[in-house]
Amino acid sequence: MDRNLALEAVRVTEAAALSSARLMGLGDEKQADQAAVDAMRKAFNGVKIKGTVVIGEGERDEAPMLYIGEKVGSGDLPEVDIALDPLEGTTICATGGANALSVIAIGKKDSFLHAPDTYMEKIAVGPKAKGVINLNKSPSDNLKVIADAYNCYVQDLTVVILDRPRHENLIKEVRKSGARIKLIMDGDVSAGMATAIPDSGVDVLMGIGGAPEGVLAAAALQCVGGDIQGRLKPRNDQEAERARSMGVKNLDKVFTIEELAKGDDIMFAATGVTNGDLLKGVRFFRGGADTHSIVMRSKSRTVRFIEAKHHFDFKPDYNA
Repeated sequence: MDRNLALEAVRVTEAAALSSARLMGLGDEKQADQAAVDAMRKAFNGVKIKGTVVIGEGERDEAPMLYIGEKVGSGDLPEVDIALDPLEGTTICATGGANALSVIAIGKKDSFLHAPDTYMEKIAVGPKAKGVINLNKSPSDNLKVIADAYNCYVQDLTVVILDRPRHENLIKEVRKSGARIKLIMDGDVSAGMATAIPDSGVDVLMGIGGAPEGVLAAAALQCVGGDIQGRLKPRNDQEAERARSMGVKNLDKVFTIEELAKGDDIMFAATGVTNGDLLKGVRFFRGGADTHSIVMRSKSRTVRFIEAKHHFDFKPDYNA
């Protein structure tokens, strides 16, 4: 692919972010998510690609738009696979929390693991620790080798973990190791990305989150030379069977970053919906809004931060 499609996809994530940000803090997760989906699907019509959604809003009978297998774009070449989340962090947006994003990853056909909508155990790090992590080892052992790779003490590391009851033992072990912890309510795509961005304040992502989000984080980390491993954690027999039907025969398999998001030309775009460690959220002003996005490409390892000012059709009411 000669074009950096992420520079075109960022207009799509901007549209979804602008639409869902209108509903920030209003307490309605479904409405915020639907606003993002509607805006993203409409914006895709202006992108000159022949795209297939492989990570999306779910099955066709569950999601009327951006479902797995849906064709998006104008229908022109190149033919690409797309992993997306119109609003990563629906609860975050609904409550006005931090790190809600609109996200798209683009790659050649079969670039992304067809991950079922279930849980995934993950560990993610930045480029300096690439190749040293091992999901089969304990959190303490991983933190030791990560600290060695960063040429620092374990106590200097900051580990981001979703604040969930299932992570009680993980949190205890990380605290015992001496590493610092940042607990987050949602948004582990943003957290995974942040491990590879200098000055983000995050060094390691650990714990169990969504499998589709693991694929999106892997796509982002491929663009900057980071690393991630993941292992599916189905919650019930139905999810386990769903994983097998999508081609995952060994549910204990540890997926490497190359298996989650493979290829030498992965492109990634994300726009902040609410303020976070990596991106600022949408800021509205009279007649428009500011957005803050990141655009990355694995082929060139280019990382762009884009601040955009959007002006809406607006007729002033001088009596207001």
